[in-house]
Amino acid sequence: MSETSNGAARTQVATLGGGCFWCTEAVYLEVRGVEKVESGYSGGHVPNPTYRQVCSETTGHAEV
Repeated sequence: MSETSNGAARTQVATLGGGCFWCTEAVYLEVRGVEKVESGYSGGHVPNPTYRQVCSETTGHAEV
C-alpha cells in the first residue's frame, strides 16, 4: 500500500485466478494489507451463474 501526497491511504486492486476459490480465498485473506477478497467465475455464456450451475459444467464458466 502506498501513500498519496496528502497522507491519505491509496488502495490498489489485484486480479488473480486460482481455480477452486474455496481453498485460495482463505489464504488471500491472511495476506497483510489485503482488505477484501471476492471470488467469481470467468468465461461462459450464462449471465451471473450460480455455483451449482458452474459445477454442472453446462455454463462454460471456470472458477477464478
